[in-house]
This record gives sequence, structure tokens and C-alpha cells, in this order.
Amino acid sequence: MWPVLTRDNPHLSRPTMAILKPSEKFAINCKPAVSDYVRGSLSANTRRAYRSDLNHFQEWGGTIPATEEMIAAYLADHAGELSVATLMRRLASIAKAHAAQGLKNPTRSILVQSTMRGIKRAHTTLQRQAKPLLVADLLTIMASLTDSAKDMRDKALLLIGFAGGFRRSELVAIDHADIEWVQQGVIILIRRSKTDQEGTGRKIGIPYARGRYCPVISLKAWTEHVCIEDGPVFRPVDRHGRISKSRLSGEAVSLAIKDRVFAIGLEPDEYSGHSLRAGFATSAATAGVSSWKIRQQTGHASDAMLARYIRDGELFVDNAAGALL
Repeated sequence: MWPVLTRDNPHLSRPTMAILKPSEKFAINCKPAVSDYVRGSLSANTRRAYRSDLNHFQEWGGTIPATEEMIAAYLADHAGELSVATLMRRLASIAKAHAAQGLKNPTRSILVQSTMRGIKRAHTTLQRQAKPLLVADLLTIMASLTDSAKDMRDKALLLIGFAGGFRRSELVAIDHADIEWVQQGVIILIRRSKTDQEGTGRKIGIPYARGRYCPVISLKAWTEHVCIEDGPVFRPVDRHGRISKSRLSGEAVSLAIKDRVFAIGLEPDEYSGHSLRAGFATSAATAGVSSWKIRQQTGHASDAMLARYIRDGELFVDNAAGALL
């Protein structure tokens, strides 16, 4: 089932090959360079997720093609052990592997779908979400920062991350060449994101703030302090104030947020790198900003993706109980 392809292309593992169409597999044999483009059609994170999911299914005893009975048994064996979200992702990976090879998709069968519904009923729990860092708490953090190199970086990092509604991966990917200073503020080019795997790119405008803490001024102060003329904008700063030339990691953004919320008396375990983006969306909804304007900033694909933040932000807007008590 796995011919010369896997041996000649060690970077294309069996699970990865399982999600390639027959024409793509043929192309890899015909021209080595095609292998790079086929691999590039999926993001690294997506390839890793598919590989992990299919490996787990095959180690359990599953095969591609699979029967509906086999998949239902796999789900039942791992119900309670794996989260519902993980099982749903495993189903999607198995379905992708079948579709890529032109096989009938057994995950759509009544047996598999009924098994999954039963698991959801029995094991679904409220999904734990990172708490949004709301504008009031963000401003409290700003007031606690000094003029040290690390504080200057975190001031720019948090304000730009919040005002742009950025994912942490988008935030740390910003290079000096992606910044355009304009009369109204700054335009930041996001070259690639979770919802833009082809790298079409999108521009985010961040205006000068009316209040005391301005993301544009803070970003300019940081870049001028470090004398950044190329390369990554946000960089590691050690405890001695030495600034690295390397790029800050996504995990470092989460740690910076946790450190800063802890310093103002909040529970750090409730916050993550997603808290800036969630905080922007929730705070904007509370302020009455329309969903399409929020999406224009955050890059959410639809209102459905924003619904959770909008619901949270509007809980106390024209609240009926507030008019009575």
C-alpha cells in the first residue's frame, strides 16, 4: 500500500501520504520538486495534527480504508479518555485520509454519527476558555510598567496585540519590514495566519490612541530603543536587560501575559496568549462596535467565530434586570 514514495521521500510519512490525492502521489514520483509544493499545501501544524491522529488510529489497530464498525469501536474505546474535541478531530483526519484516496467516507455512517452523539451526551463538559484581558485590566497593567527594556517591550507587545486583535503567532511574526508608519497611526502587514495558509496577507490599521497609553507610540518607542531596522520586532529580553536579535516565541507571549496579570492581582492560570485577542473582541462588543468591524480587525472568518465574544461582551448591555433593580 505504501510503495517507493515513502522510501524516496522520507519527509512524507505514511499518515501524511494517506491524505494526499492519487494525482499528488503520482506527481511526487514524476518530479522531486513537486514534493515540496505538496507538503507546502498543508501548514506544518496541520501535517503534524494529521500525522498524530492517523498514527494513533493505526496503533490502536485501525486501517485505511476503515469500516464504520472499526471507527465506532475506536471512538467507544477512547470515550472519556480523550476529549470530545480530540475525538472529533480524529474523525476529521480519518475522513480526510479516505477522501484523499477516493474512498467512501465511513465516518458519515449512521453508526459512527450515532456513536459520536452518544459520546457527546455522556462526556461533553464546558470547554475551558482563556479569560479575555479586558481593556480596564490592560490599562492597569500599563500603569504598573516602568522604562526598563523588558517593560518597554511588554508595553508595546500587549498594546499592539490587543489593538490589532492578533493571534500570538501573528504578533511574534511581525518584522520591521511589515510596519508602515502613517499619519493616522501604523499599518501592520500580517503575511500569513491561521486562516490565511496561502499567505495572501492582510493589513491591520492601528490608530493613535486618545487615552494615555497609545499602542502606536509604545511600538515606536520600543523599536527606536532597540534600534530595530530589520528582522523581528518583538525579541527576548533577559533578566539583565540584554536584548536578543532572535524572534520572541508564541509561548513567551503567554508567559508575559501571565506575569503581568499576576502582578496586578489576577489569576495567571486563567489567562493565555489568546487573552489579548479575546479581550479586544469582548471589549469592542461591549463598546457597541459592530461585528463586521471587529472581524475586519481580528480576521475572524465569520460572525459565528466571533459569537462567543460578542455574547460575553453584551451580557450587561441593556440588561433587562438592570432596568428593574
